[in-house]
Amino acid sequence: MTVATASRTADALPILRERGQREVFCGLTGIIWLHRKVQDAFFLVVGSRTCAHLLQSAAGVMIFAEPRFGTAIIEERDLAGLADANEELDKVVRQLLARRPEIKLLFLVGSCPSEVIKLDLGRAAQRLNGSYPGVKILNYSGSGIETTFTQGEDACLAALVPEMHEEPAEQLLVVGALPDVVEDQFRRLFAELGIARVETLPPRRAKDLPGIGPGTRFLLAQPFLGDTARALETRGAVHLPAMFPFGAEGTTAWLHAAAQAFGIDEMHFRAVVAPGRERAKRALAHHAERLAGKSIFFMPDSQLEIPLARFLSAELGMKIIEVGTPYLHRSHLADDLAALPAGVQISEGQDVDKQLDRVRAARPDLTVCGLGLANPLEREGLSTKWAIELVFSPVHGFEQAGDLAELFARPLVRRDKLMV
Repeated sequence: MTVATASRTADALPILRERGQREVFCGLTGIIWLHRKVQDAFFLVVGSRTCAHLLQSAAGVMIFAEPRFGTAIIEERDLAGLADANEELDKVVRQLLARRPEIKLLFLVGSCPSEVIKLDLGRAAQRLNGSYPGVKILNYSGSGIETTFTQGEDACLAALVPEMHEEPAEQLLVVGALPDVVEDQFRRLFAELGIARVETLPPRRAKDLPGIGPGTRFLLAQPFLGDTARALETRGAVHLPAMFPFGAEGTTAWLHAAAQAFGIDEMHFRAVVAPGRERAKRALAHHAERLAGKSIFFMPDSQLEIPLARFLSAELGMKIIEVGTPYLHRSHLADDLAALPAGVQISEGQDVDKQLDRVRAARPDLTVCGLGLANPLEREGLSTKWAIELVFSPVHGFEQAGDLAELFARPLVRRDKLMV
């Protein structure tokens, strides 16, 4: 068994930078998975009815459910300056916390409308914080202006970092919202490796927000957490660069970065990860026959594109035509970039018309894109994969490797059945 390492520098890869019309969801979408993760938090979007409709439809929540998110609607009176928006917001918060006493962490989430009318939610959070004992009130922006949808999680986690207490002890911090089952799997592996203290950001409950200090080493579970990583490093934590934990090789390399940082014996590391690694390889082999040799084009959407392209190329034999990503964090993605095939085209940013022209010219077997582009491309006879499904689904780690491969195989299976 070998641990995957970067075979060449990421700087050698050609980068096409484009700026033009974009097709992405806004950062409010991150609430859909964050509200499930932090069980005593509530996300109050200060926005329009369009914001409310987006969240309601994306979450699939029925009207009589009690989700941990909602929208304080900015009405025409607020936009026209006929009402004091801060007073209206204070009233909504008061009613919410009276009705939902289990809330211990309240996020005031900015939107395009709240930013347009210059509503200062940071100051509002400071003003409200002392009024409700036992409730911490923070704010972050989920606006879709010049952002992509996964940056909502980045902004949320970055808002938590200043609230983390000083912690001098040595610890590993796993950063990024993971499904509980995946988080538990990683915790068991770290425990078997002998890493005694492992914390997560975000925590499952607000009271369990971990501390941070010079003894903290952190692994990013998601490649889109640039602001959060910078905030953690400002507090003295040290980032452990690694491939992201997709597939057998990516997960092995990610775990290996932690093992090296905490002085774990190499033979012990190999013995611990071997069973999960082999299960992952067997699960991937089941899908490799269908995916090997197939071409794939990534439109920029989630910022997961580069590690997923590495996974599909190196572990399943797919041919990568182009990897588009909204933003390129070179330092965080260095190992995944270096493991991509030589000469693969990487594009940063988006000019959707130009990228669609390249998709039509290449006629890939599979195009990974946003919902707004998928149906038109399907109408043109191209098979597509919704990028947002890759964020909503459990895809990290050894045990999910086969499920991740299946997400890419499924559209091809559907296409073959329809052609019969």
